[in-house]
Amino acid sequence: MTAASGASGAAAFPWEAALHAGLCRMRLSPKDFWAMTPRELAVVLGLTRPAPVAPGRTQLAVLMRAFPDEKE
Repeated sequence: MTAASGASGAAAFPWEAALHAGLCRMRLSPKDFWAMTPRELAVVLGLTRPAPVAPGRTQLAVLMRAFPDEKE
């Protein structure tokens, strides 16, 4: 176990990379960087993608007419 991995053996959080991305690449102020949630930071860094929005009732009806389960 290394000092960076902690007691659980899991990899340490890459603070240097996160700080560089937030403060240098995204040019956030320190106040704005530290106000971000981990989930927001992950999304803007491209580590996760926001969940797609499900189609509404009208959009679903249009799709169902365009692609029926059974041919008429």
